[in-house]
Amino acid sequence: MTKKEMIEKNISMTFDFIRFLAEHPEAIKEIPDNAELQFIDKDFPIEEGKVKGKQIAIYRVGHVFEPI
Repeated sequence: MTKKEMIEKNISMTFDFIRFLAEHPEAIKEIPDNAELQFIDKDFPIEEGKVKGKQIAIYRVGHVFEPI
């Protein structure tokens, strides 16, 4: 995947997530304050933890967003 393709995919996932939150506003409560959001492909392995002291909210992307 080229850098341009990856950027386009990330932008697309971001807008899909905003649509998801508009349809499921209760999901916003599950995201910790000041958390960094990470979107991973449904077949990508999950890496738990923190990055430089930041809390991370990870969402697996399939046909719907699924909090992990």
